Amino acid sequence: MKNLILASTSTLHNQDYLAYLLDDLKELFTNVKTITFIPFARPSGITHDAYTAIATKAFAAIDKQVIGLHTFKNPAEALQNSEAIFTGGGNTFLLVQQLYELQLMPVLKQKLENGTPYLGTSAGSNIAGISMKTTNDMPIVYPPSFKTLGMVNFNINAHYLDPDPNSTHKGETRETRIKEFHSFNTTPVVGLREGSFIRVKDSKTTLKGSLKARIFLHNKEPFESTNLQF
Repeated sequence: MKNLILASTSTLHNQDYLAYLLDDLKELFTNVKTITFIPFARPSGITHDAYTAIATKAFAAIDKQVIGLHTFKNPAEALQNSEAIFTGGGNTFLLVQQLYELQLMPVLKQKLENGTPYLGTSAGSNIAGISMKTTNDMPIVYPPSFKTLGMVNFNINAHYLDPDPNSTHKGETRETRIKEFHSFNTTPVVGLREGSFIRVKDSKTTLKGSLKARIFLHNKEPFESTNLQF
């Protein structure tokens, strides 16, 4: 029953917010009038109202209305009654903490398992995996659990970056960090590059966009693939 788009990012270089996804979002939200926006990942620099206004402007292009979940006195009830959901990017630690604190994680999980259309970008995509342990974000808050929605049977590393062969930087690469994760965990990890996204429809999971994903499996060398069946 799942019906999801999980994107690495909301905005590509020199494009408007969600512009590169609009054709696919028309299909995802075909029978939807109003999308409930979860703005809780954004820690500073923008209010929940302002963040919701950005999403509202983007979805107006495909004739959809947006309402921020933060505007409801009972967000769990509002989420339960929503006809579609969008979780924006920001800090995954903050997002997960807020979802647990407001008792939204089990509600969101049930909604998505029952087929409610869902868009996640960046942090909103990270939470669709088994855990949030492969986020790039700093732990600015401490969520009660790293366990997330489990809508796919792998973790997502959004904004995946390949090593720059011309860089003089000698610190850890993204690939190194994910290999460190696999020193203690066996969950597959999908390195999702900018402009790529994952389409989940019922039991089928498909990589879309022009770029392959970087796949990390426990005790195996990483490889490039468009196949997300593990």
